[in-house]
Amino acid sequence: MNGVHDIGGMDGFGPVVPEADEPVFHADWERRVFGLFTPTALAAGIPVDEFRHAIERMTPVDYLSTSYYEHWLHALETLVVERGLVSVEELAAGHVRKGQRAAAPALRPEAVPIVVAHGHSCRAKTDREPRFGVGDEVIARNLHPTGHTRLPRYVRGRRGRVDRLHGTFAFPDTMAHGAGEKPQHVYSVRFRASELWGGPSERGDVVYIDLFDDYLDPA
Repeated sequence: MNGVHDIGGMDGFGPVVPEADEPVFHADWERRVFGLFTPTALAAGIPVDEFRHAIERMTPVDYLSTSYYEHWLHALETLVVERGLVSVEELAAGHVRKGQRAAAPALRPEAVPIVVAHGHSCRAKTDREPRFGVGDEVIARNLHPTGHTRLPRYVRGRRGRVDRLHGTFAFPDTMAHGAGEKPQHVYSVRFRASELWGGPSERGDVVYIDLFDDYLDPA
């Protein structure tokens, strides 16, 4: 979907000022939200793409005025309510309704560090052959879906060259909406900066973007 979250190539947000010696978490609640994500997602069967789509549905004002882990918290709260795991009242109270048995933990405590460190792969098997090979010229499709997509706005309609094949993965556009894996090949596509942004650029200014089969056409 086209939304405020897709700010690649946009300007007017001011300079990016890296924080010196930035900590992993700025507050204990951020650490808590990070720790909640994996067991909650596993318990509810929430794919990462559905989680991302919940963030994308934030209003522009809320998205731009909140922090990274506030986005995570919003997504978790949104999805557990939508899936009927908890009610809005239970979220506000901080505990389940009286007399309701709490759900069993999705992960054993000893398994949490392993899952957090390594994540969960989205690789998926398919007999489908890759549509493109290294060196092929491609054009990113000018698509504007109303649902989730990993096709950035700034690359749509632009010409690039396939640099690498990554293998096959579950398609985010379907996974985010419960429509199945629809496995397909993913390519690292090399775009010249001048192709994306216009105007003069140095010869070495390029951007590499990982794109799925359904995002590309032959040039």
